[in-house]
Amino acid sequence: MTIDERPAGSPPPDIDDMTVEALGRLSEALETTERARGHLYSFHQLTGHADLQLDRVVELLRAAGHPDLADVVADELIGRDVLPDRWTFQIMEEYDDGYYRFFTGLEKRIRDQLAGGRRHLHEARMKRERQS
Repeated sequence: MTIDERPAGSPPPDIDDMTVEALGRLSEALETTERARGHLYSFHQLTGHADLQLDRVVELLRAAGHPDLADVVADELIGRDVLPDRWTFQIMEEYDDGYYRFFTGLEKRIRDQLAGGRRHLHEARMKRERQS
């Protein structure tokens, strides 16, 4: 039976326990990075939403007779870069194109080399052990 014919989660026959554990830890680290990426997308969306909410603040300040404060919000805060020369979408793109793409590519390369592309071998082993 070839690697491709074995059930999902079945480790290659020549893989040792330490390698399975290393792959499991690598997968766990990638999953943590996925969560961090999700938080970064939340940051992006929440920051953009807050910026759009400021339009109403400017309207209300003007209507309440505070045009000078409305101008400060409109001129100095709305559309402001969150980092020097960057809006949040640019941070996302740099993260995705740099660190994230490299991490996912490296994880796949290592998994392909050591486990024939099989994912979650550690978890599959745990499932078999806990269900037996």
